Amino acid sequence: MLTNSILTLTTFVPTAGAVVVALLPRKGRIIQWWTLLVALMTFVLTLHLPTHFTYGQQGFQFEENYPWITHPAIRYHLGVDGLSMWLVVLTGFLSVIGVLASWNAIERRTKEFYFLFLIQQTALIGVFVALDMFLYYGFWELSLVPMAILIAMFGSERGPKTALKFFSYTFIPSGLFLVAILWLYSKTGTFDFVEMQRALTANASLFSPQALWWVALGFLVAFAVKVPVFPLHGWLSDTIYEAPVAMAMVVAGKLGLYSIIRYVLGLFPVQARIFSPLMIALAVIGILYGACVALAQTDVRRLVSYAMLSALSFATLGIFCFSLSGLDGAVYQTINEGLSGSSFLILVAFLHERYGTYEMKQYGGLAARLPNMATFYVITVLSLAGLPILNGFVGEFLVLSGSFATHWRWTFFATLGVILSASYLLWMIQRIFYGPQSSFVINSPAPDILAREYFALVPIVILMFAMGVFSPYWMRAINDGVTGLSDQAVHATSAVTNPTLAEKR
Repeated sequence: MLTNSILTLTTFVPTAGAVVVALLPRKGRIIQWWTLLVALMTFVLTLHLPTHFTYGQQGFQFEENYPWITHPAIRYHLGVDGLSMWLVVLTGFLSVIGVLASWNAIERRTKEFYFLFLIQQTALIGVFVALDMFLYYGFWELSLVPMAILIAMFGSERGPKTALKFFSYTFIPSGLFLVAILWLYSKTGTFDFVEMQRALTANASLFSPQALWWVALGFLVAFAVKVPVFPLHGWLSDTIYEAPVAMAMVVAGKLGLYSIIRYVLGLFPVQARIFSPLMIALAVIGILYGACVALAQTDVRRLVSYAMLSALSFATLGIFCFSLSGLDGAVYQTINEGLSGSSFLILVAFLHERYGTYEMKQYGGLAARLPNMATFYVITVLSLAGLPILNGFVGEFLVLSGSFATHWRWTFFATLGVILSASYLLWMIQRIFYGPQSSFVINSPAPDILAREYFALVPIVILMFAMGVFSPYWMRAINDGVTGLSDQAVHATSAVTNPTLAEKR
């Protein structure tokens, strides 16, 4: 019985928790403790998926598919496969970490913050499990609202302006995305992703290549902004800087990259192949641009945002090389960014809680006073730089090895991004933690890692090592999820190179 409704429970337990938050009194830490309990319940529910997942089976599992609205034909259709399962688990895991990271950071308007935080969890999980395009679009749009409100409420300097910027960047392309969905519905008579995919494959005569190109572009632009893909990253730096750390952890990467793989490659393989030369070029530019700008930063939180841009661009490169190892690496790199990027943001937030500044020039010699924090920083940095035995190495290696055979020139330049990332990350560690102690550090005594902070950081570090050493455990489901997409890409390549086949498609 639980298996039949596990996705509904996982998706809407946070919403039920949010309703209770709205009714709780603003006394003591009761709201924080309740939100932590709800986050733990959600995470435990997500663990049902990998423990009951049938590995090696193609298609969606744990499906719930019921009629919802007759006209237009909208269904309540949920399901996961190897592509989405670990992203759902990651979202549940990060919700727990987000509550712990916000424990002391959010001291005012706690009810509003945790209410919107839990609504955001429903939206994020819903994006990964929805298989009806109308339902998916509802979750996609819902994910924008709590983020924009919380940035406006808790932004440290330019909160309202940054919230408007974030909302404008992401909402306007979503309008074009909605038009593209409605056009597909007018042609196929369904919003169901599986049925729509079948119709696009079986009834090619219904769709002109030019029309499909524009529809695919509408999908791609909406998702590329959300990644973000260079040069659509204008919202990222300010948003990462102004957003509460629990929201900054989920603002970039996962939704956009997942959606590109699921919908652009899944529905429009031929058009994706046509877009691929441009997307590969933009991905490599994003890798190098993000790394170079990060190298020039003096503010550590802004450094994080450009490090994210560079890391996420590796995933974009892996997607549009269309090889199986490249797609595997792209999904793995998406999960890596969720873990290592979140750890980086949390550590920066903990440092800010102690010293009240993000400026690296204020620090120096901090390792002598905060040795445990320095250790967590070093492990996180080595993960982001792709050190073997840590998770970052697996994702970057698969992406680079998968793209080298067909795009070796672009891969060469992408490899330079690995070197640059090690440079700015190790430079940051040296400036903050080593060398002579600054007078600012000497005159501002602060405690090392606290018990609550250990509970947030230790599980992430364990996963960094586990995913670096035991990557086949995660990869077997991911591989099942992307194998069909890789096969479609091979056929799409033939169609693009053969005009006759392209016209038939």
